[in-house]
Amino acid sequence: MICPHCGNDNLPGNEECGRCGQDMTQLDRPVPSDAVERSLIEDPVGRLNPRTPVTIRPTTSVGEAIRMMLDSNVGALLVVGDDSRVVGIFSERDLLTKIAGLRDDYANRPVSEFMTRDPETVAPHHTLAFALHKMDCGGYRHVPVLENGHPVAMISVRDMLRHITRLCRDR
Repeated sequence: MICPHCGNDNLPGNEECGRCGQDMTQLDRPVPSDAVERSLIEDPVGRLNPRTPVTIRPTTSVGEAIRMMLDSNVGALLVVGDDSRVVGIFSERDLLTKIAGLRDDYANRPVSEFMTRDPETVAPHHTLAFALHKMDCGGYRHVPVLENGHPVAMISVRDMLRHITRLCRDR
């Protein structure tokens, strides 16, 4: 990569020029070609106006968690400890892969037995592309948004699709 400041030929991916020390990170960024790409690259997660997460304790029963998911019309609940920090996520996928057809006695069992521990998270300032990349790589449909270690929102694939659809419609 050629430094625009001094002309030095640097290795691709260098964050600064080996000769003059100038920042070259902007040279590695993709140039958006439309509103969707621009939004994904530039907009923070907060742009989605994500919902406040529905939280439960690890001791909450699976039956109660299912009722909360249905009543709140959400596909995942954040499991928080006594200090309000996220210790897990309990999702529709957990129900389908760890309970459905495998256990008959699940309703009174605590979600801590079936939740996904230490889920991947994002911060409000992370870009939409960063969040989408985490979702894609991990196969997640829901990602908690944490600020100072505490949950402030939950984003979903549906939130992303709504946002992208709006951008396409408004063109």
